[in-house]
Amino acid sequence: MENRIKEIVNKSEKINDSILEISKNFPENIVFSTSFGIEDQVISHAIFSQNITNIAVFTLDTGRLFPETYAVWDKTLLQYKATIKAYYPNNDKVENYVNTNSINAFYNSVELRKECCFIRKVEPLNRALQGAKIWITGLRAEQSENRNSIQKLEWDEQRQLYKYNPLLNWTTAEVVNYLKKHGVPYNTLHDSNFVSIGCAPCTRALKEGEDFRAGRWWWEDQSKKECGLHR
Repeated sequence: MENRIKEIVNKSEKINDSILEISKNFPENIVFSTSFGIEDQVISHAIFSQNITNIAVFTLDTGRLFPETYAVWDKTLLQYKATIKAYYPNNDKVENYVNTNSINAFYNSVELRKECCFIRKVEPLNRALQGAKIWITGLRAEQSENRNSIQKLEWDEQRQLYKYNPLLNWTTAEVVNYLKKHGVPYNTLHDSNFVSIGCAPCTRALKEGEDFRAGRWWWEDQSKKECGLHR
């Protein structure tokens, strides 16, 4: 499996071709996680426009997303007549967190923020990835310094699967041009200088000259700005 998947990843330069080849050669246990950002919409189009049915597409609904995120979610389902499975956080854990710490406790410390991320994102992701052999993501190296060292194809030792990042070397301009060319729906917050879009209380628009990730958890030190989804 390792040699074949590496061959496909290294050979296929076009996103539609690489996704199609992955699906043909590994017909089982492939998943794609979308948060409906512009990168994820590129991959969603590559899957849905080619009627690839053996890649399970899923999203994590934290319960605190922007209305605009739900809107592009709905538009994507309607445009492609697609199936996107939603995973939700454990209700008891959310209740306990809020009742113990308060509704916006994540502003109070890095530890409380990471606990909230774990409950609302990491634990549901772990459930979504159970049994998967290949996990397709929309990660790009341009997104943050922490992601400069990742590879197009990686082995996730903890989750025991291959992580495929087909857009790793794409620029933002290339992503935007692809969406325009193919008429792909996108989150309208991107038009208001929101670049990396997560939960509403933890995301703001970028100011001129700010780093790509500056709009996420802006009250924390730059080096701590990951939520645990991507190690």
